Amino acid sequence: MTCVRGALSPSAPGSIMLRAPQKDSEPAMSLREQFTDQLKVSMKAGDSARTSTLRMILAKLKDTDIAARPKGIEKVPDEDVLSMLRGMVKSRRESVVLYQQGNRPELAAKEDAEIAVIEAFLPRQMDDAAVEAAVAAAIAETGAVSIKDMGKVMAALRAKHAAALDMAKAGPLVKAKLS
Repeated sequence: MTCVRGALSPSAPGSIMLRAPQKDSEPAMSLREQFTDQLKVSMKAGDSARTSTLRMILAKLKDTDIAARPKGIEKVPDEDVLSMLRGMVKSRRESVVLYQQGNRPELAAKEDAEIAVIEAFLPRQMDDAAVEAAVAAAIAETGAVSIKDMGKVMAALRAKHAAALDMAKAGPLVKAKLS
């Protein structure tokens, strides 16, 4: 582990611990491990806003795990965790709009800060040009010619680009190209 901010020891106030680079033989950290690791780092750094957001993420994750238990799933897989995080971001974006309409900029700023923390755990989203290219490729791959084939195209997009593609943006684009 290395220490940041010029501190000489890991116990020095204001120092942030970073993990040593992983070797090829070590498996990548799961999202759960990243959450708890980042929570520890933010608590040591005294970053109360980030700590609060990470605790909210862990609480929501625990709720999701509990909801999945009747299905025989002890811990939901990372794909479901990513979906949960996207839902959290979506609800916070809606809150930002409402707070701005209600003339509450301080609450909107708090929600924006939470969005930034949550998005740090999400895979990078495709830009508009990449989304258009993916949609065109999916249409060509499925042989779609009319709006009736939209389900096939969306399924192909979800199969190939589920993590990096915002399906809410892709839907209208597919519909426009097939109309």
